[in-house]
Amino acid sequence: MADEITYAEFERVDIRVGTIVEASPFPQARKPAFKLLIDFGAEIGLKTSSAQITVHYTPESLIGRQVLGVVNFPPRQIGPVRSQVLTLGFEDEAGAIVLAATDKPVANGKKLM
Repeated sequence: MADEITYAEFERVDIRVGTIVEASPFPQARKPAFKLLIDFGAEIGLKTSSAQITVHYTPESLIGRQVLGVVNFPPRQIGPVRSQVLTLGFEDEAGAIVLAATDKPVANGKKLM
């Protein structure tokens, strides 16, 4: 378990829900990944992300799926892609990533409380 943090520290991490509108293979990544375009609503807009989620998902299965992402990390250059969002997930038993998501639809851009 990580060190305890205060609620104020937790609030600084801006986790929002968004809908994947585009997903494509990202062959230039060092590890297998997809390039995602995620709609985080009017306030935040469309953001790109590189996500190592190729074991459990296909690009076609990702379109329209809502995901959680950290939107206030600085952008990170991954090969030719500028990843603007950290798409969140959990490792399964084999180390493959399973996306973190809501169990019911939520408006794009809503913040995790």
